[in-house]
Amino acid sequence: MLIVALSACAALNDFLAPLSESDVGVAEIPPPEARPRLKPINPNYFVLESSEQTVIGEPQIVFTEEDNTFSDLAREYGLGYDELVDANPAVDPWLPGDGTRVILPTQYVLPDVPREGIVLNIASKRLYYFPPKEEGQPQTVMTYPIGIGRVGWQTPLGSSTVVYKAQDPHWYVPASVRKEHKELGDQLPAVVPPGPDNPLGGHVLKLGIPGYLIHGTNKPYGVGMRVSHGCVRLYPENIELLYDLVDVGEPVTIINEPFLAGWKNGHIYFEGHVPLEDDEVSIEQRLINILEKIEILANEKQTNFDLDQMRMAANAMLGVPVILAGGAPEALLARARVIENTVEPDPDLLAMAEVRAILDAPLEETEKDGGVANE
Repeated sequence: MLIVALSACAALNDFLAPLSESDVGVAEIPPPEARPRLKPINPNYFVLESSEQTVIGEPQIVFTEEDNTFSDLAREYGLGYDELVDANPAVDPWLPGDGTRVILPTQYVLPDVPREGIVLNIASKRLYYFPPKEEGQPQTVMTYPIGIGRVGWQTPLGSSTVVYKAQDPHWYVPASVRKEHKELGDQLPAVVPPGPDNPLGGHVLKLGIPGYLIHGTNKPYGVGMRVSHGCVRLYPENIELLYDLVDVGEPVTIINEPFLAGWKNGHIYFEGHVPLEDDEVSIEQRLINILEKIEILANEKQTNFDLDQMRMAANAMLGVPVILAGGAPEALLARARVIENTVEPDPDLLAMAEVRAILDAPLEETEKDGGVANE
């Protein structure tokens, strides 16, 4: 086996350790608590400096206020719930407390697929959209967190296209879902009209894969988790923007890649996510595959990479890209951007118990507008 197992705590401590003077060649970088609070980066829109760049964004650090939850932080900073949980395994997602340091995994390695149309990586629970590139202009990319299919209702992999768009769709409830809800004491109608009770939200992009959609939701705090029948959920504000940009015929690529390798500013990056529990490919095989890609990248760029750092990142699986720089250890906190907490109290937010209930709610998003539903 190429990757030697390390304890998660040991790996995490190595990444979060401060850089020493010998590591950086300058005075020791102050801890995040002592650094000035900057404005957050744009959470969704990035411009690629060159065709070789495959890493976007930068990691950020925010300090919580007393009433913050991970659901609040995730939506404010363009993330999904699971992304925050994976990046902060020692923090209580429901009661992080006042002044708690939270890592925002707002740096991403782009999937190794053609940069066109919509790309969904279900392992990282993120969508990437590459608008058509104008001649002479740099490539841009937009990225959003997504909710995906639960175990037993996996989001399908492969290539497709957007074949239909609908605004304010109806939800035609299949008999099996109505039966499921009835057994739980919740009587559903045969058709749910547009409005706040419609689980499809306000916008739908229908895929060429029969029964599968990319859509909004009336339960936004489930975005970033495995909550659906296999369709892909976005925050309402994200699907609204994407709906206006994406045309019928746009290509859609769906992959499952928990480990990714990228390149930016002379460095190789490695990003590791917790593989889906029903992943048919073993973690050992996935690690062998990504190591082969990293070795090819290192040869192409005529640079070295630190295999020990890759081992630690593969075991920690924080979902944050790690620089595989030979020599100096990666210190995530030292290079992360410390930002202002811009979460504003919202009287309409779901209560904590309601947010938690999303995880156990019955499946309820079988769709029909534009085609046969997935049930």
